[in-house]
Amino acid sequence: MTSDDVVLRRAEDTDARAAADVWLRSYAAALPTVRCAHDEADVWDWFARVLVPQYDTWVAVAENNVVVGLLVLKGPELKQLYLDPEWRGQGLGDRFMSLAKRRQPDGLSLWTFQINVPARRFYQRHGFIEVERTDGQRNDEREPDVHYVWQPQTK
Repeated sequence: MTSDDVVLRRAEDTDARAAADVWLRSYAAALPTVRCAHDEADVWDWFARVLVPQYDTWVAVAENNVVVGLLVLKGPELKQLYLDPEWRGQGLGDRFMSLAKRRQPDGLSLWTFQINVPARRFYQRHGFIEVERTDGQRNDEREPDVHYVWQPQTK
């Protein structure tokens, strides 16, 4: 199965646990040196109570209805973009980014950790510009981060 065979759709309440599990696996693989500020139960609860019902949450679904990625928008803020580690590098992130830009055509902003160089390269490749760096005192992990902004090009 390729990323072209994966369906992107709005998350439903029943997707919360699977989406949270993708988040947990992806976080552990991409950020092994960053302390996760929340345990599994807190992450599952956060997805079920907040992200899926209150935000513009999308999932990537492969065969057998398996969730392999997620995108969470809160207005113009891209809150979460995580892929199952086995699905990285196959174009699924690009599809999610296109979706995010269609959903928020006037612009997007996001935060990522400074240490997450692959994510930073991905966002820069998609036209995001670094506008701020912090020491991490404002995030739960206390990890230095970077604020990025994307603005559509005017013609």
